[in-house]
Amino acid sequence: MAIKMRILYASGKRKIHALANAIKDKYELAFNSVDVIPPAYSCDKERIVILAVSAKGDISDSLRLFCKELTKARAQNVALMIDGDEKVANRLKEILNEAGTNVVDEVLYIKGGLPIIGGNPKPMEKNMVFDWVDRVIQNLK
Repeated sequence: MAIKMRILYASGKRKIHALANAIKDKYELAFNSVDVIPPAYSCDKERIVILAVSAKGDISDSLRLFCKELTKARAQNVALMIDGDEKVANRLKEILNEAGTNVVDEVLYIKGGLPIIGGNPKPMEKNMVFDWVDRVIQNLK
């Protein structure tokens, strides 16, 4: 199943990066489809962009500015994978809606673990993420 999808992350946690790469591998995405925020290559006519974000309370300026520029021309749909709380997700949804892109209703909340140790998601965690990505793709606008 080929879909124009990118996974962008704002997290220093290895597990978040590992999950982003696991999605890339499972869905056979292009080599440059996983990147940090802001990405080296700007988004352009992406069918879906998954934002994997670690944040508690406030979001960083670079993340906020990137999301403000994520218009429908850059990303038709945006899905959120959050290592944090509902406040972060709701704030990102507001910014993305103002930019004009479609934000997927179902937010996936994950535990990113500690930045220094860990990093390898368990098979159960990967399957949970893959199931979520499958649902997101099925419900795209």
